[in-house]
Amino acid sequence: MMHQNKFPLFPLLVLLVSMGLLVVSCGGKKQLYPDDHERYLRIDRAVESLRQAYAKKDSTSLSSLMMPIEQLERLKEEAQGDFETFNAITLDFAVERIMVDGDNIDVFVHWQGLWKKDVEDPGLRQRGHTRLQWVGTQSILLRGVQGDSPFGMQARQATSDSTRPPKKK
Repeated sequence: MMHQNKFPLFPLLVLLVSMGLLVVSCGGKKQLYPDDHERYLRIDRAVESLRQAYAKKDSTSLSSLMMPIEQLERLKEEAQGDFETFNAITLDFAVERIMVDGDNIDVFVHWQGLWKKDVEDPGLRQRGHTRLQWVGTQSILLRGVQGDSPFGMQARQATSDSTRPPKKK
């Protein structure tokens, strides 16, 4: 004898309810910490602004991103030396890690760049890792640089040129 199901639409009802719950629960990704997210975006913009200001040889924009402290005055002077020595600067940053502790922010970047004196110059290719030390929550300012700084290539090139043996003629 055939068994009759009391609820012939029950499997269909379960399927429809499951799909409805899935649609409602996946309606959109909600940010748990929107203030933190906004701060990370500001940090990212500050790092990119630093890179662009240097690559475009924009001393004013570069200075506006930095706190007025002695270490950064030297960095500005080194950057200005690069601006005067090199006709073209290409610099790329790859952010490896961002660490936030209160107002203090450490951004660890891998960088690579090409510094050219003129169109004919093959250029000076360098790369390295550096720690960009920032401070702030709403306004993010650079307060220090540690590691292989991409700024000051003119001084580094002068040092490396003086250690090379003279070319034979």
